[in-house]
Amino acid sequence: MASKRNQQTLFKPRLVVFDVEGVLIPKRRYLLFEASQSLSLFSFIKILWAGFLYEVGLRPLKSALKKIFKQLRGLALEELFLLYKKVPLIPNVKEVFEKLKASGYKTALISSGLPQRFLEYLADELNADQVVGLNLDVKNGYFTGRISGDVIETDGKALALRKILEKEGLTPNDCALVADDRNNLSMFRLCALRIGYNPDFLLSIKSDVVVKGNLQEILPSIAGDAAAERSLSKRDFIRESVHIGSFLVPVVLVYIPWSYGLIVLLIFGVMWIYIISELLRIQGLNIPLTSTLTWNATIEHEMYEFVTAPIFFAVGIILALVVFPTSVGYATIAILTLGDGFASLFGKKFGKHAFPYNKGKMVEGTFFGFLFAFVGAWFFIGPLKALIGATAGLFAETLPTPINDNLTIILVSGLVLLIIL
Repeated sequence: MASKRNQQTLFKPRLVVFDVEGVLIPKRRYLLFEASQSLSLFSFIKILWAGFLYEVGLRPLKSALKKIFKQLRGLALEELFLLYKKVPLIPNVKEVFEKLKASGYKTALISSGLPQRFLEYLADELNADQVVGLNLDVKNGYFTGRISGDVIETDGKALALRKILEKEGLTPNDCALVADDRNNLSMFRLCALRIGYNPDFLLSIKSDVVVKGNLQEILPSIAGDAAAERSLSKRDFIRESVHIGSFLVPVVLVYIPWSYGLIVLLIFGVMWIYIISELLRIQGLNIPLTSTLTWNATIEHEMYEFVTAPIFFAVGIILALVVFPTSVGYATIAILTLGDGFASLFGKKFGKHAFPYNKGKMVEGTFFGFLFAFVGAWFFIGPLKALIGATAGLFAETLPTPINDNLTIILVSGLVLLIIL
């Protein structure tokens, strides 16, 4: 019997289905940044709260969407549409659709968060064949706040995809899916190839293939070709240099212990400067140093999103310094900065074997990350404790969890070190 990888190599889809937000346009960008410009602060907070409850699993999708779109009632449909048109595409989207069309593939867009009319505009721009979005209730040109459609129902995306397959005369064996979050899981059973594009923790487990960064990297999997050789970009070097360079924080504190409070306040202050800078950058206003660094260091698909990873990174370092005993805190920072940083660099350059439970992480990267984490932690604690802490931290780094790994590495390695002290 052919292996799953060989079966995928032989598989040639006829239809490629795309989730939209997070794959073709920046994730949550429209509702949180464009449409919210016309809302009061209170309505914006309601949107944030409804979205948060959905993300943590405390509110179903349909309920969250109704709550979110209710805040937009009274706005002119044309105004909402013009705001949507300001949202940029993720880099390389047009090139991907052009290559798919040239190779004879049909394409479909399915979204639970965007209106049908807006998706039809996007389909015209990308020359996509089918689109399904939600329906807005409009009277006299103004949105009433009510929404409907298959895509907001439980398993609604699967129903929408089934209708597309029937319309095109295709079967699940003809279908490939590109998606990023758990809202698309219902479509998995209707597609022979499931590609997780910068996926959340659930899709990292369930996808056949995981792609991070450049959207064009989905093409070899769809065409049944071997994946392109991995390479490191300038963005990768800048981003991971900042990550690895932060190892200097505990090193400085060892030799200048009186600067402890000052450094904690400095990290906290820089974090808030970054947050303000990101909010301004999304609105098109750049702060020379921070915005330039973000533009040059961020992953391509995040260029037009609010980039949250540096915030979690700063919070993780602050937690290590404030919560744990001095030596443990310093060691966990070493495990985070050196372990995670080098794991990313080596994984992207030399990674060939993905973890079966998280296809976005490479065994080779984790191995080298562990070596650097062990040596760095040894600088602050004994070799045996450094070995155990690095093992715990890098194991946590491989896990597909809903919590950012800048936090899980710190918390898991720190708690393990506390237990063995």
